[in-house]
Amino acid sequence: MYMDEDLLVIKNLQTHFFTKDGVVKAVNKIDMRIEKAQAVGLVGESGCGKSTISKSIVRLLPKPGKIVGGEIIYKGSDILKLSEDEVRKLRGKEISLVCQDPSSSLNPVYTIGDQIGEAIQVHQKINNKNEVKKKVVEILSKVGIPDPEKRYAEHPHVFSGGMKQRVMIAIAIACNPNLIILDEPTTALDVTTQAQVLELTKQLVKDLGASILLITHNLGIVAEMCDYVYVMYAGSVVESASVIDIFEKPVHPYTRLLLKAIPKIGEKRGHLANIPGAVPELINIPPGCIFADRCFEAQDKCRISVPPLREFSPGHKVACFPHFEDLVMEEQ
Repeated sequence: MYMDEDLLVIKNLQTHFFTKDGVVKAVNKIDMRIEKAQAVGLVGESGCGKSTISKSIVRLLPKPGKIVGGEIIYKGSDILKLSEDEVRKLRGKEISLVCQDPSSSLNPVYTIGDQIGEAIQVHQKINNKNEVKKKVVEILSKVGIPDPEKRYAEHPHVFSGGMKQRVMIAIAIACNPNLIILDEPTTALDVTTQAQVLELTKQLVKDLGASILLITHNLGIVAEMCDYVYVMYAGSVVESASVIDIFEKPVHPYTRLLLKAIPKIGEKRGHLANIPGAVPELINIPPGCIFADRCFEAQDKCRISVPPLREFSPGHKVACFPHFEDLVMEEQ
């Protein structure tokens, strides 16, 4: 059901890649919800389907990817039913995507000013060059790029990694979007630059009143940026809850193992906790719980039936047979 406070609702999304070896079920019946002015985190190991969700939302899936089922409802309308022209009008203006590698996202041939200005010209229908330049310079200044008048005319190769990411953020906010998707926005940056980019993003999003979908494997960033979190494993959501519940009351074994693997200041030296085994092939998904072969609490039932994502407490959902049932008994 679509509620007034919802900005984006994903229902039963299924995105597959049709390869010569078989069908890869990269996103397997996902449900998500992003409210207006809410920051939502999507976390999990590399290859679990996080980026595929972001590309499905803006309908920029690379071949041989295809959305085979589900709905992506934005402001009450299903994006999957829109024409290509309608989706193009939505991208950049209503929904912006900041990809993880700004070096490959920025065109080396065009100046920074041209690339930011293009979004303004296309979506705001401003064709006066001086007016476009004025707006671009203002945006460059807003994202913390020094000497914006000079930088306006420069090409991406003279920018550092952190400055390129600021340019990507500038492109994303150029048309005051309602939803900004950040796909691993700090992957290629050093720790100091990461902190600067995240702080900048938080402030800009607050000023815009926009919602965020933050895709990352870094739980520290999630703790800093997000209100609500979805934990993904092998194409499926295994747990979703407020950021406080995820860190203080994690339920699913996978979530708990992810949290144990975070290095902690003051801990004695030793081996970091790891998750044994490997992510299963998404071409041949085994029966039962997708995490069963790596789970320290798996039971016979887990290897036969797929646990549904059920509500454990208000706003907290978990897809786990044994632990979910144990905790319900404790609560009673």
